[in-house]
Amino acid sequence: MNREYHCWHSPRLWRNMELLVFGQAGAKVLMFPTREGRFFEYEMLGIVHALAHKIDAGHLQLYCVDSIPWETFYCDWRHPADKIGRYIQFEEYILNEVLPFMAWKNQHPCTIVQGCSLGAFQAANIAFRHPHLFQKLCAFSGRYDLTLAVEDFYNLFDGYYDENIYHNTPTHFLPQLECHWHLEHLRNMDMVFTIGKEDPFLGNNHHLSHILWSKGIWHALHEWDGRAHRASYWRKMAAFYI
Repeated sequence: MNREYHCWHSPRLWRNMELLVFGQAGAKVLMFPTREGRFFEYEMLGIVHALAHKIDAGHLQLYCVDSIPWETFYCDWRHPADKIGRYIQFEEYILNEVLPFMAWKNQHPCTIVQGCSLGAFQAANIAFRHPHLFQKLCAFSGRYDLTLAVEDFYNLFDGYYDENIYHNTPTHFLPQLECHWHLEHLRNMDMVFTIGKEDPFLGNNHHLSHILWSKGIWHALHEWDGRAHRASYWRKMAAFYI
Protein backbone atom coordinates (compact mmCIF):
# COMPACT_ATOMS: atom_id res chain seq x y z
CA MET A 1 0.00 0.00 0.00
CA ASN A 2 1.27 3.45 -0.90
CA ARG A 3 1.86 5.52 2.27
CA GLU A 4 3.03 9.13 2.22
CA TYR A 5 3.86 11.54 5.03
CA HIS A 6 3.44 15.26 4.37
CA CYS A 7 4.12 18.28 6.54
CA TRP A 8 4.06 22.00 5.81
CA HIS A 9 3.85 25.27 7.68
CA SER A 10 0.30 26.55 7.52
CA PRO A 11 0.08 30.34 7.08
CA ARG A 12 -3.50 30.21 8.41
CA LEU A 13 -2.61 28.38 11.62
CA TRP A 14 0.97 29.71 12.03
CA ARG A 15 2.27 26.24 12.77
CA ASN A 16 3.37 23.02 11.08
CA MET A 17 0.57 20.62 10.17
CA GLU A 18 1.05 16.95 9.32
CA LEU A 19 -0.99 14.41 7.38
CA LEU A 20 -0.78 10.89 5.96
CA VAL A 21 -1.92 9.70 2.55
CA PHE A 22 -2.81 6.07 1.86
CA GLY A 23 -3.37 4.78 -1.66
CA GLN A 24 -2.77 6.17 -5.12
CA ALA A 25 -6.17 6.49 -6.78
CA GLY A 26 -9.91 6.40 -6.32
CA ALA A 27 -12.33 8.58 -4.39
CA LYS A 28 -10.51 10.94 -2.04
CA VAL A 29 -11.40 10.53 1.66
CA LEU A 30 -10.71 13.41 4.04
CA MET A 31 -10.52 11.84 7.53
CA PHE A 32 -10.73 13.80 10.80
CA PRO A 33 -9.38 12.17 13.98
CA THR A 34 -11.06 11.96 17.38
CA ARG A 35 -10.44 14.43 20.20
CA GLU A 36 -7.46 12.44 21.47
CA GLY A 37 -6.25 11.44 18.02
CA ARG A 38 -3.59 12.69 15.66
CA PHE A 39 -3.05 12.30 11.94
CA PHE A 40 -1.78 8.74 12.48
CA GLU A 41 -4.78 7.63 14.58
CA TYR A 42 -6.68 5.79 11.85
CA GLU A 43 -3.57 3.80 11.02
CA MET A 44 -2.99 2.89 14.69
CA LEU A 45 -6.66 1.95 15.27
CA GLY A 46 -6.66 -0.43 12.31
CA ILE A 47 -9.19 1.55 10.29
CA VAL A 48 -6.73 1.96 7.41
CA HIS A 49 -6.23 -1.81 7.47
CA ALA A 50 -10.01 -2.32 7.44
CA LEU A 51 -10.09 -0.36 4.17
CA ALA A 52 -6.93 -1.92 2.69
CA HIS A 53 -8.79 -3.97 0.08
CA LYS A 54 -10.50 -0.84 -1.28
CA ILE A 55 -7.27 1.17 -1.14
CA ASP A 56 -5.21 -1.50 -2.89
CA ALA A 57 -7.90 -1.89 -5.55
CA GLY A 58 -7.67 1.82 -6.33
CA HIS A 59 -11.18 2.60 -5.09
CA LEU A 60 -10.18 4.88 -2.20
CA GLN A 61 -7.32 7.23 -1.32
CA LEU A 62 -7.23 8.33 2.32
CA TYR A 63 -6.04 11.73 3.57
CA CYS A 64 -5.68 11.52 7.36
CA VAL A 65 -5.28 15.04 8.70
CA ASP A 66 -4.19 16.33 12.06
CA SER A 67 -6.54 18.27 14.30
CA ILE A 68 -6.02 20.93 16.96
CA PRO A 69 -8.74 20.33 19.61
CA TRP A 70 -6.45 21.48 22.43
CA GLU A 71 -6.21 24.85 20.69
CA THR A 72 -9.94 25.04 19.94
CA PHE A 73 -12.82 23.35 21.76
CA TYR A 74 -10.75 21.78 24.54
CA CYS A 75 -8.45 24.73 25.21
CA ASP A 76 -9.71 25.60 28.70
CA TRP A 77 -7.67 28.80 29.04
CA ARG A 78 -9.18 30.39 25.90
CA HIS A 79 -12.35 32.45 25.98
CA PRO A 80 -15.12 30.55 24.14
CA ALA A 81 -15.17 33.24 21.42
CA ASP A 82 -11.49 32.55 20.81
CA LYS A 83 -12.08 28.78 20.81
CA ILE A 84 -14.53 29.02 17.94
CA GLY A 85 -12.33 31.63 16.26
CA ARG A 86 -9.39 29.25 16.27
CA TYR A 87 -11.61 26.47 14.94
CA ILE A 88 -12.65 28.72 12.04
CA GLN A 89 -8.95 29.20 11.26
CA PHE A 90 -8.60 25.40 11.26
CA GLU A 91 -11.48 25.14 8.79
CA GLU A 92 -9.71 27.69 6.58
CA TYR A 93 -6.62 25.48 6.64
CA ILE A 94 -8.70 22.52 5.47
CA LEU A 95 -10.52 24.51 2.78
CA ASN A 96 -7.57 26.44 1.39
CA GLU A 97 -4.62 24.10 1.97
CA VAL A 98 -5.68 20.47 2.41
CA LEU A 99 -8.47 20.27 -0.17
CA PRO A 100 -6.36 21.94 -2.90
CA PHE A 101 -3.52 19.55 -2.04
CA MET A 102 -5.92 16.61 -2.43
CA ALA A 103 -7.17 17.95 -5.78
CA TRP A 104 -3.58 18.41 -7.00
CA LYS A 105 -2.65 14.84 -6.12
CA ASN A 106 -5.84 13.18 -7.32
CA GLN A 107 -8.34 14.44 -9.90
CA HIS A 108 -11.05 11.90 -9.03
CA PRO A 109 -14.42 13.71 -9.00
CA CYS A 110 -15.60 12.20 -5.70
CA THR A 111 -14.49 13.60 -2.34
CA ILE A 112 -15.71 11.89 0.83
CA VAL A 113 -15.41 13.44 4.28
CA GLN A 114 -15.33 11.17 7.33
CA GLY A 115 -14.72 11.31 11.06
CA CYS A 116 -15.29 9.52 14.38
CA SER A 117 -16.41 11.16 17.63
CA LEU A 118 -15.21 14.80 17.53
CA GLY A 119 -13.98 14.01 14.02
CA ALA A 120 -17.58 13.19 13.08
CA PHE A 121 -18.62 16.68 14.18
CA GLN A 122 -15.80 18.22 12.14
CA ALA A 123 -16.67 16.13 9.08
CA ALA A 124 -20.40 16.90 9.29
CA ASN A 125 -19.91 20.58 10.06
CA ILE A 126 -17.64 21.25 7.08
CA ALA A 127 -19.90 19.19 4.80
CA PHE A 128 -23.03 21.02 5.91
CA ARG A 129 -21.34 24.41 5.58
CA HIS A 130 -19.66 23.71 2.22
CA PRO A 131 -21.73 20.96 0.58
CA HIS A 132 -20.56 21.73 -2.97
CA LEU A 133 -17.11 20.39 -2.05
CA PHE A 134 -18.18 16.89 -1.00
CA GLN A 135 -20.08 14.02 -2.56
CA LYS A 136 -20.36 11.87 0.55
CA LEU A 137 -20.33 12.27 4.34
CA CYS A 138 -19.61 9.41 6.77
CA ALA A 139 -19.95 10.43 10.42
CA PHE A 140 -19.50 7.84 13.16
CA SER A 141 -20.47 8.37 16.84
CA GLY A 142 -20.79 12.14 16.55
CA ARG A 143 -22.19 14.97 18.66
CA TYR A 144 -23.49 17.69 16.35
CA ASP A 145 -24.15 20.30 19.04
CA LEU A 146 -21.08 21.08 21.14
CA THR A 147 -23.22 23.20 23.48
CA LEU A 148 -25.06 20.03 24.48
CA ALA A 149 -24.15 18.50 27.85
CA VAL A 150 -24.72 14.74 28.14
CA GLU A 151 -23.27 12.43 30.81
CA ASP A 152 -19.58 13.36 31.15
CA PHE A 153 -19.61 15.44 27.96
CA TYR A 154 -19.99 19.10 28.90
CA ASN A 155 -20.90 22.26 27.01
CA LEU A 156 -17.62 23.11 25.31
CA PHE A 157 -18.42 26.84 25.33
CA ASP A 158 -19.38 27.08 29.03
CA GLY A 159 -22.74 28.69 28.28
CA TYR A 160 -21.28 31.35 25.97
CA TYR A 161 -23.00 31.77 22.60
CA ASP A 162 -22.41 33.94 19.56
CA GLU A 163 -22.95 34.02 15.80
CA ASN A 164 -19.85 31.94 15.06
CA ILE A 165 -21.03 29.17 17.39
CA TYR A 166 -24.47 29.28 15.76
CA HIS A 167 -23.00 28.93 12.26
CA ASN A 168 -20.82 26.00 13.40
CA THR A 169 -23.56 24.04 15.18
CA PRO A 170 -25.42 21.93 12.59
CA THR A 171 -28.53 21.35 14.69
CA HIS A 172 -28.81 25.14 15.18
CA PHE A 173 -28.20 26.55 11.71
CA LEU A 174 -29.74 23.82 9.54
CA PRO A 175 -33.37 24.42 10.65
CA GLN A 176 -33.09 28.05 9.45
CA LEU A 177 -31.39 27.19 6.15
CA GLU A 178 -33.50 28.32 3.18
CA CYS A 179 -30.90 28.86 0.41
CA HIS A 180 -32.03 26.75 -2.56
CA TRP A 181 -28.46 26.33 -3.90
CA HIS A 182 -27.16 25.19 -0.51
CA LEU A 183 -30.07 22.79 0.08
CA GLU A 184 -29.77 21.23 -3.38
CA HIS A 185 -26.10 20.44 -2.80
CA LEU A 186 -27.01 18.87 0.55
CA ARG A 187 -29.77 16.83 -1.09
CA ASN A 188 -27.30 15.54 -3.67
CA MET A 189 -24.80 14.38 -1.04
CA ASP A 190 -24.69 10.77 0.14
CA MET A 191 -24.87 10.94 3.95
CA VAL A 192 -24.30 8.12 6.43
CA PHE A 193 -24.48 8.52 10.22
CA THR A 194 -23.86 5.80 12.78
CA ILE A 195 -24.49 5.73 16.51
CA GLY A 196 -24.77 3.08 19.22
CA LYS A 197 -28.16 2.41 20.79
CA GLU A 198 -26.56 3.02 24.20
CA ASP A 199 -24.36 5.96 23.13
CA PRO A 200 -24.87 9.29 24.93
CA PHE A 201 -25.44 11.17 21.67
CA LEU A 202 -28.21 8.91 20.34
CA GLY A 203 -30.82 11.61 21.00
CA ASN A 204 -28.71 14.26 19.29
CA ASN A 205 -28.37 12.02 16.22
CA HIS A 206 -32.14 11.52 16.13
CA HIS A 207 -32.61 15.29 16.37
CA LEU A 208 -30.22 15.91 13.48
CA SER A 209 -31.93 13.21 11.42
CA HIS A 210 -35.33 14.83 12.02
CA ILE A 211 -33.96 18.21 10.86
CA LEU A 212 -32.49 16.70 7.70
CA TRP A 213 -35.73 14.91 6.79
CA SER A 214 -37.67 18.15 7.39
CA LYS A 215 -35.45 19.79 4.76
CA GLY A 216 -35.90 16.97 2.27
CA ILE A 217 -32.30 15.81 2.74
CA TRP A 218 -32.03 12.04 2.31
CA HIS A 219 -29.58 10.26 4.61
CA ALA A 220 -29.03 6.99 6.42
CA LEU A 221 -28.85 6.73 10.22
CA HIS A 222 -27.62 3.31 11.35
CA GLU A 223 -28.01 2.35 15.01
CA TRP A 224 -25.57 -0.27 16.26
CA ASP A 225 -26.17 -2.46 19.28
CA GLY A 226 -24.61 -1.42 22.57
CA ARG A 227 -22.22 1.43 23.14
CA ALA A 228 -20.50 1.81 19.78
CA HIS A 229 -18.21 4.74 20.60
CA ARG A 230 -15.02 2.71 20.19
CA ALA A 231 -12.46 1.60 17.62
CA SER A 232 -13.68 -1.99 17.31
CA TYR A 233 -17.00 -0.65 16.01
CA TRP A 234 -15.45 2.06 13.85
CA ARG A 235 -13.35 -0.51 11.97
CA LYS A 236 -16.52 -2.38 11.02
CA MET A 237 -18.38 0.83 10.18
CA ALA A 238 -15.58 2.00 7.92
CA ALA A 239 -15.59 -1.27 5.99
CA PHE A 240 -19.38 -1.10 5.58
CA TYR A 241 -20.00 2.56 4.82
CA ILE A 242 -16.91 4.27 3.34
